[in-house]
Amino acid sequence: MQISEAETPLHRLETIYRRLIERLSTSDVYQGALRGVLESWFYALEEDVLAGGAVDESDSEGLLALTNALMEQRLAAINRHAPAFSTALRAYRRALAEGETAMADGILAWLSGEPNVGAAPKRYAGIKGDVDHFGALSFLQGLLVILRDAGFSGLVLVLDEVETLQRVRGDVREKSLNALRQLIDEVDAGRFPGLYLLITGTPAFFDGPQGVQRLPPLAQRLQVDFATDARFDNPRAVQVRLPGFDLARLGLVGRKIRDIYALAQPNKDRLRQVADDAFIDDMARAVAGNLGGRIGVAPRLFLKKLVGEVLDRVDQFPDFDPRQHYALTIADAELTDVERDARRAASVDDVDLKL
Repeated sequence: MQISEAETPLHRLETIYRRLIERLSTSDVYQGALRGVLESWFYALEEDVLAGGAVDESDSEGLLALTNALMEQRLAAINRHAPAFSTALRAYRRALAEGETAMADGILAWLSGEPNVGAAPKRYAGIKGDVDHFGALSFLQGLLVILRDAGFSGLVLVLDEVETLQRVRGDVREKSLNALRQLIDEVDAGRFPGLYLLITGTPAFFDGPQGVQRLPPLAQRLQVDFATDARFDNPRAVQVRLPGFDLARLGLVGRKIRDIYALAQPNKDRLRQVADDAFIDDMARAVAGNLGGRIGVAPRLFLKKLVGEVLDRVDQFPDFDPRQHYALTIADAELTDVERDARRAASVDDVDLKL
């Protein structure tokens, strides 16, 4: 999820939880996968109950009761901190069994952290209020238990663009940095088994005066020595620096995109032969050259040109040869502000005067 003061403020953990549920993805569902995850979990619980031999598969009421009991057992640790979580899950399953679709949808919305759930689903489930700042962490614990029992390896949570905290009000920044410290401490303490927390930000956020360094306890937890040669960076460290793009990496990305594109084509060999490695490397150099040699801003435009203007044509026209029939052209209208700035002359000597 992308951190922003307006939509996803880091210091409001209930909002973080809600965005997490909205963007929850599995290999089968891109976003909004909570319903499918719960169905998988209920099915796994039923299979465990049936395997115990205490109830027959045809006894729906008995199966429901024993499954609820097993559910309570699995959620016992979370139930001590957030009993409403298991209460809502029990009511959600009962609503599904009784065909109360509207009630089930309302309860699912409440479990997802939605703040505007009607009174009827809450009365049906016996729950009150909304998921708050403190309840969000307990609900995250419950979600991890469900994911584990449903057969998933765990949950990867990516907090993207946290450097935006540098531009918010001082009090909001302090609260957000403290929330980040709290999350890191909870993960380190083992409260969230199966959670991989990934935080992305610019070097200025981690090292500058308006970022992590403003909260010394957080800075201590994230401190990593980057004085050593980058070749020997420790990938197991709490903080990892990402090297910038160079021509070799840009060409590598282009070749990988071409190979992925070729997987869906009937004539894979022709695509790889016409748009071969040498052509892709030449195209990467040409795009970067058009942007003043600033390779770091070239990937978006390079991949757009490669797919839309080269690979699509190779796929559609059997006689298309990019070395003969294609010439790279870049118009100002298709550039972002950063790309347009990179394209401008670096000095007066670069300006071509027509005298």
